[in-house]
This record gives sequence, C-alpha cells and structure tokens, in this order.
Amino acid sequence: MGNRPIKFRILELFLDGKEHWNYEVVSKIQAEYNMNSAYGRDSINFDIIELASGGMLKDVEQKVDEAGIYKKDFLLHKYVITDFGKVRGSDACLMYV
Repeated sequence: MGNRPIKFRILELFLDGKEHWNYEVVSKIQAEYNMNSAYGRDSINFDIIELASGGMLKDVEQKVDEAGIYKKDFLLHKYVITDFGKVRGSDACLMYV
C-alpha cells in the first residue's frame, strides 16, 4: 500500500461507505506508510482536511479529544465519502466497494 499516493489511499479507505474518525484513518496510514512521527500524523490529518475541503469527504460529526486519542483537547472529525469522492476515486483507478 505504501507506493500509492496517500490521498488516494485515504479515499480508498472511505470507499467502504462507512463513517470514519480522522484518528482511525491517520493511525492506519501511519502504519502503512511508516509515518509514525507527530509530523507524519499531522501531515496525514492535513491530507484528510484537504480531501474534505475539496468536496470528496463530508464532515458528519465532531468531538473534543478528551482522552488524548489523537491530541488531547484537539477537535476530532468523523467523515464519510461523498459521491464526488467516489468519482474522483474511480478516476484515480481505485476500486468501488
């Protein structure tokens, strides 16, 4: 999985049609791409934010990270892929689920 651009891999994870918290996706990508630093964590989260701002993911829920799962007192977001995200994923040669 590590050879694919990270944003494509993020879209692929969302193609299951389920809602995912940002910290769940970040930890999975960190493991796959060996990006275990705080910089890697935040870089992956930024990629998720860019996909959402581009209309490929939709923010459906937020909560404050009181337990420190991602970053203590940081705002966590739950996303789902949009129809546009599915099309863009298809354009990038990803499989539909």
